[in-house]
Amino acid sequence: MLLDKYNRPLLNLRIAITPSCNQNCFYCHREGHTGKTNLLSVNEIIRVVKIAAEFGVEAVKITGGEPLMRKDIKAIIKGLREIQKLKDISLVTNAKLLTEDLAFELKEAGLTRVNISLPSLNPIIYKKITGGEINGALRGVEAAIKAGLTPVKINMVVLKGLNDCEIDSMIEASKKMGVTLQLIEFEPINICFEEYAKYHLPLDEIEEKLRVKAEKIEVRNFMHNRKVYTIDGAKIEVVKPIENTEFCAHCTRMRLTFDGKLKPCLMRNDNLVDILPYLRSEVSDDVLKALFLKANDLREPFYKKTKTIS
Repeated sequence: MLLDKYNRPLLNLRIAITPSCNQNCFYCHREGHTGKTNLLSVNEIIRVVKIAAEFGVEAVKITGGEPLMRKDIKAIIKGLREIQKLKDISLVTNAKLLTEDLAFELKEAGLTRVNISLPSLNPIIYKKITGGEINGALRGVEAAIKAGLTPVKINMVVLKGLNDCEIDSMIEASKKMGVTLQLIEFEPINICFEEYAKYHLPLDEIEEKLRVKAEKIEVRNFMHNRKVYTIDGAKIEVVKPIENTEFCAHCTRMRLTFDGKLKPCLMRNDNLVDILPYLRSEVSDDVLKALFLKANDLREPFYKKTKTIS
């Protein structure tokens, strides 16, 4: 297991395979990086993940943009599934392109589960946030459930004055669908200050209400110590990355950007390790391993506290 200087293990790799998207959510941070469209190939992605797996990474999440816009998405997943040390291959999608046929094909290729971005159940609010229609997304949720891409998780970025009034109805809907709801705090990444100030809502008060109602509370120890609340059968997970030292102290992630950069921290763009030139120069795996170790060495909590993990 690879540890950073703060004694945090590296267990998860998020791979942004494209910056392209079929929607236009104003809050989207595209994994915190915007660069030239010089996409990693299937073989390049697989090569990097094989190296990550040798260092103990056991979970991969495919992101974007919208990852289903890549025509070779099934080849990417199939290649990842052949890496025996990987235990979990998941994908984040808005589900607009997730037909029932594709969902079953992705499952067969080796995809474990999906997270579906669904900021609202109100068609008007959904369109205001995403620029698109909600029907395709709801069909995608049904397709994921039918295909067994479980546990299906619904990602709801909570936006003050837009969808924060829908939390109770979203909890009820997630219970009926048999999915987990993730309430995510709006992050100030690739967003202008005015938009962030207008729509950011700290989740502390919401989480306290969940705590009081919950009949069961679980802690995801290797996932930022997030709390998962069970309320009348519904599961609600709360993601609070903003000014949260516990979140950062328990981070086990690194990112691989769509244009071949290792990104040690979502919140920073000043410490990227560019591996694309090396991938395309026929260097040995030892060179890539050294770059991976360099990126891990640059990992540090964005919101720090003095005590490291014991």
